Amino acid sequence: MSKNLIVPALIAALLVPGIAMADVQITAAGSTALLPLVKQSAAEYQAAHPDVKISVSGGGSFVGINQATSGNADMGDSDVIAPGSAGLTDHRVAVVGFGIIVNPSAGVKGLSAKQVRDVFAGRVTNWNQVGGADQQIVVINRPRSSGTRFVFRATIMGLSSISEGGLIEDSSGTVVTTVGSTPGAVSYVALGYTKGKPVTVLSINGVAPNDDTIRTGKYPIWSYEHVFTKGSSNAAVEAFIKYIAGNTSAIEKLGFIAVRSMKVKELNR
Repeated sequence: MSKNLIVPALIAALLVPGIAMADVQITAAGSTALLPLVKQSAAEYQAAHPDVKISVSGGGSFVGINQATSGNADMGDSDVIAPGSAGLTDHRVAVVGFGIIVNPSAGVKGLSAKQVRDVFAGRVTNWNQVGGADQQIVVINRPRSSGTRFVFRATIMGLSSISEGGLIEDSSGTVVTTVGSTPGAVSYVALGYTKGKPVTVLSINGVAPNDDTIRTGKYPIWSYEHVFTKGSSNAAVEAFIKYIAGNTSAIEKLGFIAVRSMKVKELNR
């Protein structure tokens, strides 16, 4: 085929309905708490939009913020507000509640906020000191890049510092598995990860974590889930973020809460 015929043929092929001129690539990184909702939404969105390819990874909220700031990811997923976020646009897509989880061997169903602080600050080292079993406490922390850790520290720890002497796990799923298999273990994790798992989710000051207590602000450990984009993101990214925020079935199924259903409003979460 001559060159004069090749070019028109290519143009004609690109104009045929159903043939995409180019795939749209979207990358998202950051919060492992938000990861299930973004992954589920990505799978559904790609099924409906075959020309869109979405890559989703974790790494922690501050990794997501840094990736969005540097332009290495289109979407930076985060449980926290971006500090000094010049140039970033904040999209609130859901609300997440976090639970204090223990291995059932701890023998406790609930703690006061002060007792939680004492446990994670290392002032209490055996569960019998807070009404539980005679069992050594094994604290499992999150890395400093974790938004879950940031929210836990901001809402519960107050002026008390988190003891750095325990184990550290950077994945929410791994945290639940480790707590469930380690006698005396305790940690904090997004509530959606605890469903059907062999861990005990504690009440705080007599208030159990559920949709109603989070919506009304009675339960303290919760945050908005943010997606950060750098400047004005393109239409494809904006459309996908809008899909996540409106994906009510996945939000409810995965243990999140729709932003519009909140009875309390916070500016610093």
